[in-house]
Amino acid sequence: MSASLEAEGLHTYYGKSHILHGVSLKVAEGKITALLGRNGAGKTTTLRSLMGLTPAREGRVTIFGADTTRWPPYRIAASGVGYVPEGRRIFANLSVDENLKVPREEKGPWTPERIYALFPRLAERKENRGRQLSGGEQEMLSIGRALLLNPKLLILDEPSQGLAPLIVREVFAIVSRMRDEGISVLLVEQNARMSLEIADFAYVLDDGSIVHSGPASELAADEARVQALAGASAEEWTMG
Repeated sequence: MSASLEAEGLHTYYGKSHILHGVSLKVAEGKITALLGRNGAGKTTTLRSLMGLTPAREGRVTIFGADTTRWPPYRIAASGVGYVPEGRRIFANLSVDENLKVPREEKGPWTPERIYALFPRLAERKENRGRQLSGGEQEMLSIGRALLLNPKLLILDEPSQGLAPLIVREVFAIVSRMRDEGISVLLVEQNARMSLEIADFAYVLDDGSIVHSGPASELAADEARVQALAGASAEEWTMG
């Protein structure tokens, strides 16, 4: 199966701090790939390296067959990648409708009307400012904004963070639906159990290194390892 995204041997630094140690991963076309790991494992840094926000010093990133390792973030986004960052990053002073007008519309099935059909709650709050929305509504707006780029690949960083359990389930159902729409998804999450429910393939990152990769269903069936994800250490992961 062809890969929408492939990273090989990424080494990323913040100043002198060596954060990623040879990270390699693939996102298969039309599938959901989960990148799991505890806090501080390097998940967000991995995404920032893939998006060109914190370029890797070593290694290679290929997106839709093109070497994007040295591309600036706007060029990566324009190639068909939607990025939903941690913390949502919506415009607090703009209305929902204005937030949805920020991205440059790309031709494709996703329009503001279709976003409102997917998220009826946003339609009800069309005129509300970003700061007046609940955490769940902000997450929906952030996903909706990324979809307006009509991406072939959607990268989500901790979409369930700080949300009530009922809303988390709703957000995950929408992520699952993206696969039905033919969009490839890279999902970074701390909610391992729910991620493994919807993912096709999973990687586990610990201390800047990939310590496990395999079908999501296999990892989901290994209760001890799922529990270890809360505080996974490389030693635990390499023993099995």
